[in-house]
Amino acid sequence: MQPTMRVLISGAGIAGPTLAWFLAKAGAQVTVFEKSHALLPHGQSIDFTGSAITIIKKMGLLDEVRRLNTTEKGSQFIDPQGRPFAPFPLNGGAGASPTNEFEILRGDLAKLLHDATKNDANVIYRLGTTVKKVISNDDSTVQVETSHGEMQEFDFLVAADGQWSKMRKQCFAPESVQMVDKGMNVAYWTVPRSPSDNDWWNIYMAGRSRTIGLRPDPHGTTRAMFSIMPCNDNQARAWQEASVGGRKLQQELLRREFADAGWQARRLLDAMDQAPDFYFHPLHQIKMAKWSTNRVICLGDTAFAPTPLTGMGTSLAIIGAYCLAGELSKLSNAQHPSEAFEAYESVLRPFVEEVQNIPPFVPGIAHPEQEWKRWVFHTCIAAVSWIVRTPWIMNRIPVKRDDEFPLPSYPVFDDDALRKLGVVSSP
Repeated sequence: MQPTMRVLISGAGIAGPTLAWFLAKAGAQVTVFEKSHALLPHGQSIDFTGSAITIIKKMGLLDEVRRLNTTEKGSQFIDPQGRPFAPFPLNGGAGASPTNEFEILRGDLAKLLHDATKNDANVIYRLGTTVKKVISNDDSTVQVETSHGEMQEFDFLVAADGQWSKMRKQCFAPESVQMVDKGMNVAYWTVPRSPSDNDWWNIYMAGRSRTIGLRPDPHGTTRAMFSIMPCNDNQARAWQEASVGGRKLQQELLRREFADAGWQARRLLDAMDQAPDFYFHPLHQIKMAKWSTNRVICLGDTAFAPTPLTGMGTSLAIIGAYCLAGELSKLSNAQHPSEAFEAYESVLRPFVEEVQNIPPFVPGIAHPEQEWKRWVFHTCIAAVSWIVRTPWIMNRIPVKRDDEFPLPSYPVFDDDALRKLGVVSSP
């Protein structure tokens, strides 16, 4: 890597701190801006699989990830009385359960990555700070004005500020960014744990294209998720308006739409006002014509948000950060960062496009509008549950993993090189 390369990362979620960790190990000077004044402790369950696990092992963080596990035992579909009729235990079949071995709250993972980088001499975090304006992005540097009025200069800028990135909006033409609406709206919040709550991901299909989920966490609370696919134009318009209308309007809409949903809908709706976190948004994929422009590069959800429907958002963020750092580590003094950006995109884009290729019946299959469709889904999912819990059948079904990405080898990040820097990879 070029000596003392100065890097600005916008966003301290998952992708940004992962990139900071690897760039710092390669000798770069990294500054991370984050708009929040403190890392948010909230967020729903996320997981990572395949090659992302290998990367977390390289960082020596896998034991901490295991310690922060949400304790989820598996996923199960339930009836209006809360009785499970289609369980998918974590160990009930290779890859059959939506629950993953490495379930962790997003806030816990973000804090873990921050803690792993905050004391590194090559990393500076500036919380409560954003890029107000990109002044220039030319052949020599990137110049920015911060939210505090400072003018700063860097060798390149990484936009890792999420799906609704302000950095991307500043630096890329609107026609180069495609937002693919998946027709589904979700709301998440945290509620006090009830004695009736268990350590499963409970999924309840309420009819009229509505679904409610409850998941455990390791902090003595329970995470609620409500989702809906609007059934007509008026309903779709109401959800779209609410998505930009603030928490009060969003909660009023949720109460109207889910008041008669059954199961524990009333309890969860009643707990909304006191929830320390509340997140409401439509599901969109982000597809960019090109992930970089000169000395500005997009990473994670900013570049290629796949939606939670794929279960791969966190994995892509971690893999993308590793590959971007790896390609940058190969630059000689005379090379422009755009050469590494193009190599990174060439390596990763085919896998991203494969992940983003969601079957057309998803998410509609899990949001039946009519009662007969719900009955058909319940019948089929119960049969699948029985199959994956029957060893003699599963042993005869070949397992094909689609979450594996062949990690490129970067000498600066191999285990021996990292060990010399004091990093002990997780077993």
